[in-house]
Amino acid sequence: MAGSLNKALIVGRLGRDPELKYTQSGQPVCNISVATDESYKDQNGQKVEKTEWHRVQLWRKQAEFAANYLAKGRLVLVEGKLQTRKWQDKNGTDRYVTEIIARNIQALDSKKDGGGYVPAPDDQDAPPPFETGGVQDDEPF
Repeated sequence: MAGSLNKALIVGRLGRDPELKYTQSGQPVCNISVATDESYKDQNGQKVEKTEWHRVQLWRKQAEFAANYLAKGRLVLVEGKLQTRKWQDKNGTDRYVTEIIARNIQALDSKKDGGGYVPAPDDQDAPPPFETGGVQDDEPF
């Protein structure tokens, strides 16, 4: 399809420390949860604040950077693509999750400025962050 584009760009804070793991072939892969905030006034003029959570997966050098230099509360810029994957929960029901597969991540604050985060919600039906056994070496980045 000519002219298609799949690009995601977010700026937000990490909701928890990065989780670094390795595939069976030794490729580093890291998952982070990034919160973006927005505020607006409702029909009654009351300020409403909304937090959106984004699952982000990083590979290779980006994964190692995140694990070594980022932590809960840090402000980051993430650029990548959206990808949806499917898994089965413990009852055998098909579930889906859409994630950002990061091409680039940048810290926008210093380590000492990392406050102001909102903790990520616990989600019992959340998918596993990634499958270390089934990841292929030909991942896009």
